[in-house]
Amino acid sequence: MLVFAQLSDTHLDGGGHRAERTARVMAHLDGLPLDAVLVTGDIADHGEPAEYEQAVKALASRHPVLMCPGNHDARGPYRAALLGEPPSGDPVDRAHTVAGALFAMCDSTIPGRPGGFLADETLTWLDERLAADPGAPAFVCFHHPPVRVGIPYVDGIRQSGEERLAAVIERHPRVVAVLCGHAHTAAATTFAGRPLLVAPGVVSTLRLPGEAGDVADETAPPGFALHILDGGGRLTTHYRTL
Repeated sequence: MLVFAQLSDTHLDGGGHRAERTARVMAHLDGLPLDAVLVTGDIADHGEPAEYEQAVKALASRHPVLMCPGNHDARGPYRAALLGEPPSGDPVDRAHTVAGALFAMCDSTIPGRPGGFLADETLTWLDERLAADPGAPAFVCFHHPPVRVGIPYVDGIRQSGEERLAAVIERHPRVVAVLCGHAHTAAATTFAGRPLLVAPGVVSTLRLPGEAGDVADETAPPGFALHILDGGGRLTTHYRTL
């Protein structure tokens, strides 16, 4: 059995409020028996080096922490602080194997723009990683949902070019699910015949159409997703707020 948590959209800005919300989630996760913790983007709010220095401390865990960037992140400072690599403008794509499962953490960002798109080099990289061990389960992870989620603000800056991604996933039956963030709300739908699971936001929760108030509710509690893959290949997801 594989058990892992997913959080997203911490939007750390150097201040104490968002750091406290992130710490609340991470402290709870440290008390759970997990194989890994996924963070699906928008780790920093402005992509500043100081924000990533804060993220290094805020996201520290006794569990392996796997990350990918979001549209508020900046590839250069992200690489330097979180990966210990020289700054570069290339997509930040990383593959991790945890308890026999592949986690393909893809960079869906377009530098300087809020929407998402998987570069050709990212799709080639993903295809190759998925082909390498076809018998093992795999999760494809990134920030931007590749489908509409029914919230106009999010749908206007979702991932485009999704038919290219769908073609890759459809070639690989090992893909159990697609995991993302960006929507600041827990959501579940399908993509390319697989579950598409959206983690809630840590910094805030977006209101649904028709709900009163501003677009984002910053008083709503932070949340996370808990994914359980059993020995028979069945995936179950629980959502929690703290």
